[in-house]
Amino acid sequence: MENSPEKKKIKEESLLSIFLFLLTVTALYEVAFLLAPEKALAALGFGWKMLTRLFPVLLLVFLMMFLSNLFIKPRWVQNQLGRDSGFKGVLMAMVGGILSMGPVYVWYGILSNFRNKGMRPALIAVFLYTRSIKLPLLPLMVFYFGMPYTVLLSFYMLLFSLPNGLLTEQLTGNQKTMEEKYGSG
Repeated sequence: MENSPEKKKIKEESLLSIFLFLLTVTALYEVAFLLAPEKALAALGFGWKMLTRLFPVLLLVFLMMFLSNLFIKPRWVQNQLGRDSGFKGVLMAMVGGILSMGPVYVWYGILSNFRNKGMRPALIAVFLYTRSIKLPLLPLMVFYFGMPYTVLLSFYMLLFSLPNGLLTEQLTGNQKTMEEKYGSG
């Protein structure tokens, strides 16, 4: 199924979408140059500045995705974080969310990759929900709000992460992963 007509069609549609997006952005910049050249140049400069700032982060994301594709196999993800992972999967998602560092957009690509390998949507939501508990910031939270408030809020975030994840999974219709749709390869 590796070179099936269905997969080939999806790749062609993806390439067409990328090309149309690039063409549209280029056309919009050309119109902007005609209407207000100084603003168009400022926008291009800002875009370039953002790209150079985001490039190291994007490089890190691609590296992490490459390594996860290389070392983390779909069978492992399905066993540890899939449909039958049970409490162990929930616990792994909670701990992973609490220990995760950096901006959340870095994690979106990685979690999408895991989802395509079989991670339950509920556990992705649990991971993202528990990211709000930041261990390095807990002392600061205790300083500003007190120990009882910090402990109670953290407990509620952990407690409600699972119902939130299950509800998210139900509301999204529990969509199939790319591998379930098209096979591995």
